[in-house]
Amino acid sequence: MQQHYFNINDAGLNIRAKLYSEGAGEVKTLVICGHGFGGHKDNRAAERFSKHVLDKNHGVAVLTYNWPCHGDDVRKTLRLSDCDAYLSAVLAWARARYPDAKLFGYATSFGGYLFLKYVSEHGDPFLKTALRCPAVPMYDVITSSIMTGDDLERIRKGKPVSVGFDRKVTIDRTYLDELREADIAKRDFLPYADELFILHGTKDEVVPFDAVKAFAEDNVIDFEPVENADHRFQSPEKMDLAIAKICAFFGLR
Repeated sequence: MQQHYFNINDAGLNIRAKLYSEGAGEVKTLVICGHGFGGHKDNRAAERFSKHVLDKNHGVAVLTYNWPCHGDDVRKTLRLSDCDAYLSAVLAWARARYPDAKLFGYATSFGGYLFLKYVSEHGDPFLKTALRCPAVPMYDVITSSIMTGDDLERIRKGKPVSVGFDRKVTIDRTYLDELREADIAKRDFLPYADELFILHGTKDEVVPFDAVKAFAEDNVIDFEPVENADHRFQSPEKMDLAIAKICAFFGLR
């Protein structure tokens, strides 16, 4: 498995990206991965997924990239419009670089929220999209699971705060207002239901299992509960199970 780092430059954007591939031969299938809040393009889940896919399939590549303000991205303050622009640029690069490839999407947590938001606003750019623990109620997730009471108080006073995991992300009141406005749980995904697949751990401590299950049921989206899996699927066995189910959904081994 080869790993290639590069930048996607489009309309003034400078997106740090990474491609997992066999290194030679035609790419017939490209999977674009969206990481979670506070994550980055080098996350272990995407690497484990890539290794499995490339070990068992030929002609497949996996693309990861940083969301704005994540990893080694240079932006300082998070905006949903920037996230949308990044995904649009990544998709444009993928279509130009691999015009004949099948395009699949795989996103987790915050990335799952952003993929769903993109689908609802632009249509589905993927042949199929798999989401692991998507943060459908993202406003509630960030205010209840990621931010502290002190963080919220600073936001109410008009001050930005830095929150997150692998890298602290700067957010402010404008960003929270954007999340409140972009409530994807209230949007209709029935037209895209057949192309969507959601897995969610029953022990998720960050994104409420019941909220995502209800969202999937309301939109008739195939929903797979993974017993005793936490938000990050830290158990290798649970993660491998999720990867196998996602590959089956994509028609890969």
